[in-house]
Amino acid sequence: MNKILWKPEKSFIESSEMMKFIHFVNEKENTSFNSYDHIYNWSIEHADKFWSHFSDFSEIIFHKPHTEIVDDINKMPGATWFKNSELNFAENLLKRRDTKNAIITIDENNNPKFISYKDLFEQVSKLAHFLKTLGVEKNDRVVAFMPNIAETVIAMLATSSIGAIWSSCSPDFGVDGVLDRFKQIKPKILFFANGYQYNGKRINCKDKVTSIINKLPSIDKTIMVDYYGEKSVSLDNKDLYWNDIMANTETKEINFEPLPFDHPLYIMYSSGTTGKPKSIVHSAGGTLIQHLKELRLHTNITNKDTVFYFTTCGWMMWNWLVSSLSLGATIVLYDGNPCYPKPESLLEIADNLDFTVFGTSAKYISILNSSGVKPKSISSFNKLNSILSTGSTLSSENFDYIYSNFKNIQLSSISGGTDIISCFALGNPILPVYRGELQCKGLGMNIDSYNFKGESIKNSKGELVCKTAFPSMPIYFWNDDDGLKYHSAYFDNFKDTWSHGDYIEINDHGGVIIYGRSDATLNPGGVRIGTAEIYNVLEKRDDIDDSLVIGKTIDNDEKVILFVKMSKNYNLTEDNINSIKLDLRSNCSPRHIPYKILEIDEIPYTINGKKVEIAVKNILNNLPLKNTDSISNPKSLEYFYNIKINT
Repeated sequence: MNKILWKPEKSFIESSEMMKFIHFVNEKENTSFNSYDHIYNWSIEHADKFWSHFSDFSEIIFHKPHTEIVDDINKMPGATWFKNSELNFAENLLKRRDTKNAIITIDENNNPKFISYKDLFEQVSKLAHFLKTLGVEKNDRVVAFMPNIAETVIAMLATSSIGAIWSSCSPDFGVDGVLDRFKQIKPKILFFANGYQYNGKRINCKDKVTSIINKLPSIDKTIMVDYYGEKSVSLDNKDLYWNDIMANTETKEINFEPLPFDHPLYIMYSSGTTGKPKSIVHSAGGTLIQHLKELRLHTNITNKDTVFYFTTCGWMMWNWLVSSLSLGATIVLYDGNPCYPKPESLLEIADNLDFTVFGTSAKYISILNSSGVKPKSISSFNKLNSILSTGSTLSSENFDYIYSNFKNIQLSSISGGTDIISCFALGNPILPVYRGELQCKGLGMNIDSYNFKGESIKNSKGELVCKTAFPSMPIYFWNDDDGLKYHSAYFDNFKDTWSHGDYIEINDHGGVIIYGRSDATLNPGGVRIGTAEIYNVLEKRDDIDDSLVIGKTIDNDEKVILFVKMSKNYNLTEDNINSIKLDLRSNCSPRHIPYKILEIDEIPYTINGKKVEIAVKNILNNLPLKNTDSISNPKSLEYFYNIKINT
């Protein structure tokens, strides 16, 4: 058993939101639950009662009540939640209208800006009414190519208040990466900033935006947020300006559109090993209730908290963070490099702004550790209650680093993904923190670890599965009318069971260990990347005949390793390598740039012509091979057994 690093005091447990909910259930159900095991098992065995009571406990605003919580918990996909109910997502995030800080924005220059809940409501009101004048209606798609700033949150809330559907990409994405996503959904309105800041530099987005819009004929209008203090972008009379809209539009009461629980709210993107990124559609009700459960019960967030998560607007943690507004908390949006101008810069901001919840990645914690940063020398961080980590796996050594360098604090490693816009396993204010472990399975999430035969296993590595439906499952994939893409993404491995594509271990005391991806999808720095996006760029190059992209675990992070078979009369030179990196940066994003690029004579393929990614990944990560019988050229694997990848 791993060492206990933190244990909540009895008074802390009793005052926690988790324990308040347990008491709430006890009163409603005449039960006497007094532990997390009790409430978790009940949430699985009586899922309908659990989600019903939690919706009451969390005081979700419904315009119309449900007639049934779930029609068939075993129907995956396709279970219907909160049947016949109606609500509005934005309305539930805009309950407060007072002068308390709703949003604090801060950048690399360390200049915070504050927006109260009153101001937030007024700006959302203006923009929502303006969007209606542009003809934006329920089910229209509104997209953003924006940095992590307040205007992005305001645009999302205005969009969802109408019943339109929101989607966004971070501005560090290349043009092709954006088009691969937005072209699928045919948006009507595009929000963009004319630039952003990263690593001390201002980066102009004018050329990118112009290229994107020229190739998106569905766009009726663009709305520019002026990042540089200029209005220089001109896009054939399509462009409007944020400041003009705010200055010239009247504040009115928002007529929040009443919508079914399963009405589309977000379109997220999850890349795979073939084809374009999957366009995953998440519901308003499912997202709201799942986020509320995770934020309030598992993270213990209330209206007294200042919540930060380092993220971009292209990652689901942005959506997760923003939902904290539904609890009346203050959220902090940071735009820039978290290590600029020094690794501890973000910690100094956390101290200055009194963060109570500090969300980051395992990679950032590793950087702090390897850089020799000593948080105790910066501050005692008296206001900080918890540190959250997600993305890649947080190593046991970095658990030690946190507990050696911070006060007695709750460290919650959490894991889920874009596919569910939430978590399977996460923190818990009433449970201890064990070294190297996620504290618990999430309430209402019937997860398990399966071996390759589909048998439940304990205390050993298996596939992360979920055995019954949950509200934040995707409602569908865009342009997947027959549902085949949806089904193949999660349900091909085990019948009627969600298979997530992660290796997991569940131990006897309910702790969870995540080992990383079990499929060929890449996960550098905790950002999921599909190999297909890299292949699409490389296939256009004359100097590369074929390629293979693999993720290898190095220093507790996954690094992208690119193997290239060069075309005839070409060799892999430094010039080729630099050119490949530039292509991937320009057409995809900086995250797509490989850690290593190596030349190879032969790419392994299956008999039916598919690249053998998983087998090579397993070899490089010293994992067992499941099956090599289907490989047409098995001798090609010998190279990978012998290769040494220098760190």
